[in-house]
Amino acid sequence: MLKNIIKTACRSLLKNKGFTLLNIVGLSLGIMTCLFILFYVIDELSFDKYNTKWERIYRINTDLKFGNTFTSRAIAAPVVAGRMVKDFPEIERAVRILPDVELIKKGEEAVSENNGAYCDADIFDVFSLPMIYGNPKTALKEHTSIVISESLAKKYFNKLNVVGMTLTFVGDSNARFDYKITGVIKDMPANSHFHFDLLLPMVDNEISKNKNFAALFPFRTYILLEPGTDYKKLEAKFPALLRANLDFYDAMLKEGSYIKMNLTPLTDIHLHSNKTDELGKNSDSQYVRIFSISAALILFIACFNFMNLSTARSSNRAREVGVRKVLGSSRTSLIGQFLSESIIVTICACLIALLLGWMLLPWFNQTSGKHIKITSQTISWLLPAVGFFIIFIGVIAGSYPAFLLSAFKPSESLKNNLPLGFRGGILRNSLVIIQFSISIFLIVCTLVIYHQLRFIQNKDLGFQRDHVLIVKNMNSLMGKDAFRMKREVKQLPGVINATLSSFLPVGNRRWENFVNGNNREIQTQFWPVDEDYLPTMGMGIIIGRNFSNQFPTDSNAVLINEKAAAMFEFPDHDPLNKEILYGKSKVFHIIGITRDFNFNTLRQNVTPTLMMMMNDWAKKEEGDGGDNLCIKIRSENLPKVISSIESYWKSLSTMRSVEYSFMDDDFNAIYESEQRMAKIFVTFTSLAIIIACLGLFGLAAYAAEQRSREISIRKVLGASVSGILLLLSKNFIRLTIFSIFIATPLAYLAMQKWLQAFAFRVNVHWWDFALAGLSALLVAFTTVCFQSLKAANTNPVTSLRSE
Repeated sequence: MLKNIIKTACRSLLKNKGFTLLNIVGLSLGIMTCLFILFYVIDELSFDKYNTKWERIYRINTDLKFGNTFTSRAIAAPVVAGRMVKDFPEIERAVRILPDVELIKKGEEAVSENNGAYCDADIFDVFSLPMIYGNPKTALKEHTSIVISESLAKKYFNKLNVVGMTLTFVGDSNARFDYKITGVIKDMPANSHFHFDLLLPMVDNEISKNKNFAALFPFRTYILLEPGTDYKKLEAKFPALLRANLDFYDAMLKEGSYIKMNLTPLTDIHLHSNKTDELGKNSDSQYVRIFSISAALILFIACFNFMNLSTARSSNRAREVGVRKVLGSSRTSLIGQFLSESIIVTICACLIALLLGWMLLPWFNQTSGKHIKITSQTISWLLPAVGFFIIFIGVIAGSYPAFLLSAFKPSESLKNNLPLGFRGGILRNSLVIIQFSISIFLIVCTLVIYHQLRFIQNKDLGFQRDHVLIVKNMNSLMGKDAFRMKREVKQLPGVINATLSSFLPVGNRRWENFVNGNNREIQTQFWPVDEDYLPTMGMGIIIGRNFSNQFPTDSNAVLINEKAAAMFEFPDHDPLNKEILYGKSKVFHIIGITRDFNFNTLRQNVTPTLMMMMNDWAKKEEGDGGDNLCIKIRSENLPKVISSIESYWKSLSTMRSVEYSFMDDDFNAIYESEQRMAKIFVTFTSLAIIIACLGLFGLAAYAAEQRSREISIRKVLGASVSGILLLLSKNFIRLTIFSIFIATPLAYLAMQKWLQAFAFRVNVHWWDFALAGLSALLVAFTTVCFQSLKAANTNPVTSLRSE
């Protein structure tokens, strides 16, 4: 019985090759798109779950509010970890991580390793970092011990078992330090919110011994809770801990300011945390929701195509149903017959989708920035997903056509008196409207995302990033050599200016502290710069002057931005020559106000910024001198200048090759995730439109087929091709217009919510909706015209003779 049903279904599908091909192509594209989105969503949700204790790991954050300034930071004071383990029995372990960049000697060169970190020895008890060689309990106990990843072991020794061997670190002024390798760990998974190849012992770090609860050095602190602990109840105890260790805690609260600590679950960091001092570029749960909804919408479009084409063919299969019923077929067997056809089509579509997905997976990884591989773990959820597609599409989407066709009465179906065809389907018209509503919705979203990214690219950020070359790791030179190199570079033909500083608008280096001016204490950025910083960066001064070596008193002078000037609220709005107090004794005088400039992403507002001369005091407070040499170059001189810089660098630093980047590239990297999401969204939107057009193409073909006699008679009576074209197209155009009215408000609300994540954003304009609507109309009209023109140009004698 089952064999007969399958054989009959295959014959029916092969008989209607055009219908079958349209359905298989539409379904395979829809399923392939859903699979890619599933890959993306599952990978995003899996972050940090490779840790066996992930449910009990939390990160400690610090929130600061001073006056109108609020900062949420993913760090805690160095002393917090030890005190929490001591004071709160709910905490089993605490571990601190302090990222660091190290120079390692390899042959005659010094290689920069950016993925290094100081960490407590308990890191292996908190995180799952499988050790290939070595003992995790003792690996980071000694001052000169280090643990490296398998990739780093292969890089420096070309083998894995390197325990007991030595790596030579190169410090400032080319000083050498030998570290003994005590462990080799597996490379950290791609779905981790941090990635380190080099772990150094925290006992070797002097800053980690600071006992001040307000000393917010960039230590990331993680705690492992005892099983069954409610982390919210633990959070409620933090204020008492701060009050006991900060003398000014209650005074801050009275002034409306505060310092708070809170916890973030480990697995919430990647999708739900966008704080200052994150260890990596986190994603956003909003993208997961958007792509999940997109997957469902695209799958619905594919299902609607199937239902539309099946019901449109109802009149063509009416006689088949009538003959089968007369010969004794029951309705149940007919339903089984039609469902088997649906399931066979779906199985074919799934197989094609899997093949396409496997072939295009490298492209998807490159576009999305993922590292997805087909593994046994992937197959464990992929097979159930494919089974769901077969059941959902094959049974659910195929059930309506099956029940509809099986309900035909033999007497009416054999006489061909069924009013079903194209013109009688209210449900079918509704499905077309839903399809194009989804397509228009996705087009509008794509346009708004594109405009926002263009806005980010073209916005005046308060500094000029074009043609600025950044030479990095200047601290590896002798102190005098760095300043000498700056002077020499400024003399090169084609160089407009050059500046030496560790702090860049597109960099990660930040220094926050508290200052008092006009009896108002605010939290501000502290940036040590030189006298060439503003001219090189193209930053403007509103009032006052820039730093100058002609004024010795500028060693105690500062420039503040507009935001800081507004928050100090000096009398008559004139901050020039006013004093700012740092700490208890350090006094600065203001010599100028700079324009506001964006050094955070455009998701955040401009914050107060203070610039000081990079003198000995600034170096001591901040930790070092200028780490970056920024060079403003005329575009036509770029190759020559870069070549000259490389030659001069080699003459000063024989161990290390020069590293540089362009500021506009570094800026674009900040918004790399948004750009990737836009590319993926454009691709998925295009696929959704193609799938909808396939269905519309099929419906237009059946509409023209069912009305072939009417078209022939109209042509005999003198109807023009354009008139027939309008006759066959107007219903589809009307349905598309309905779709525009449905999709417009939904897309507007969705994009307004998405744009709220940006402090600086575009407005959603009416022409975005007009363009999306016109695009949908053009696509629909073009698709229908192809079939309509074919029907209009058919010889009427042929159609009437066949009748």
